[in-house]
Amino acid sequence: MTSRAVVLLSGGLDSATALAVARGLGLTPFAMSFRYGQRHQAEIAAARAIAGSQGVAEHRIVDIDLRAFGGSALTADIPVPEGRTVGEMAADIPVTYVPARNTIFLSYALAWAEVLEAPNIVIGVNAVDYSGYPDCRPEYIAAFQAMARLATKAGVNGNPVTIHTPLIWLSKADIIRRGLALGVDYGLTRSCYQLDDEGFSCGRCDSCRIRLAGFAEAGVEDPAPYRAVTPE
Repeated sequence: MTSRAVVLLSGGLDSATALAVARGLGLTPFAMSFRYGQRHQAEIAAARAIAGSQGVAEHRIVDIDLRAFGGSALTADIPVPEGRTVGEMAADIPVTYVPARNTIFLSYALAWAEVLEAPNIVIGVNAVDYSGYPDCRPEYIAAFQAMARLATKAGVNGNPVTIHTPLIWLSKADIIRRGLALGVDYGLTRSCYQLDDEGFSCGRCDSCRIRLAGFAEAGVEDPAPYRAVTPE
């Protein structure tokens, strides 16, 4: 039987590529997305479209509300930074960091993986173009992997879930090149922190600027729709 994998699917470029990589490795993907109170909820529609285009075995959209804690420009009434340079983005942990988000998401993925008897979790975190998020680093993933071995029935019984991070050392341009080689339709993906209700990206937030720079470096036009694009 083909090995199952729970794939965290946000609707963005990286997670869509990670899903395609999982499929390319012969894994049967079960996609999991979160409606967590984010201001850019149009990404859920993108996640649905990506899951449909890549033929996942099942797509679960989980409702949680991280607005109960706030502390992030994505879940509270805090302005999203715009027009920043790469150096400015790397200076500190940005206000778009959502406290403990990947820990929460991976915990849900771990629970579903146990129920599915799936030995794999795939997440599209990246330590190169990662915007300073602490829960995208390899040492964080290694720590969560160690915890998963101790905290689950599967782990205690000698069948721990493995967390795969196929994009962790790739630049954004290399992620795009890999995804295109795997047939990813990036026109379905959305990465913007300020998506409008029609799915148009702002072109000015950190995520848009990193994405646009990646497409420029890859020599490919970004097929996602933008309200405005700020040239580098």
